[in-house]
Amino acid sequence: MTMPRRRPVHLGPRSLAALALVSAVGVIAFGWPFLAPPTSALNAHSQDAPWLFAGLLVLLVAVVAATISESGLGAKAVAMLGVLAATGAALRPIGAGTAGIEPMFFLMVLSGRVLGPGFGFVLGSVTMFASALLTGGVGPWMPFQMLAMGWFTMGAGLLPGGDRLRGRAELALLAAYGFVAAFVYGTAMNMAGWPFMGALASGVAFDPDGAVPENLARFAAYCVATSLGWDLGRAVVTVLLTLTLGPAVLRALRRATRRAAFETAVTFEAPRKGPEGR
Repeated sequence: MTMPRRRPVHLGPRSLAALALVSAVGVIAFGWPFLAPPTSALNAHSQDAPWLFAGLLVLLVAVVAATISESGLGAKAVAMLGVLAATGAALRPIGAGTAGIEPMFFLMVLSGRVLGPGFGFVLGSVTMFASALLTGGVGPWMPFQMLAMGWFTMGAGLLPGGDRLRGRAELALLAAYGFVAAFVYGTAMNMAGWPFMGALASGVAFDPDGAVPENLARFAAYCVATSLGWDLGRAVVTVLLTLTLGPAVLRALRRATRRAAFETAVTFEAPRKGPEGR
């Protein structure tokens, strides 16, 4: 008999509303160069807009994390969150900057799969924040990284077949998701940094006065020229680690989740009285 999945974070109505809000603002923050018309005030301040959105994303991600925490992030879940976030933060510097070798992504895929989308979003955001502090990578790009990694890990928790799909079929699903999501993550981060280029590379830089098709062509050329190799390396490493280490890591995460019994409420009983009422 298949045991029901235990997830340390339950997404209630408030959590879903907060997550939907931050995701909507995140889509605007990432994609505003394609959403704002050339006459928009955002395009007039194209160098300032990413900073404004970065500050807003910090506040919104904090609101979402707090809301999800109120809906069921207990002490056991906080402990597991700390362990996984520390592990992911420690994995990120391994090979960072070398052909996109980033082993933390496979851990985020497997953690989101086992622990669900709510925990996945919090874990992805916290892990990226911790790794930025560890590597000195704090800057206007950090809120975008936190949100993108939150989406990345949450997406793994939304994959189908969580209660019944096991073995090679599950590994193939997770590997395929990791491959595609690695490119999506890289593309999203390119969108966050692309408006900062200005006139540094006029052929592929964002043109505030250009039409959407023109800027899309520039952005595609920018992705191919600057990050395609890194995104491919990240995707391949994620697939290889998922297929080789995935079975052991999935078993360990599921065993830890069962033993933690996140859904079991802690109760205290009064001491039993003896035969004489003592």
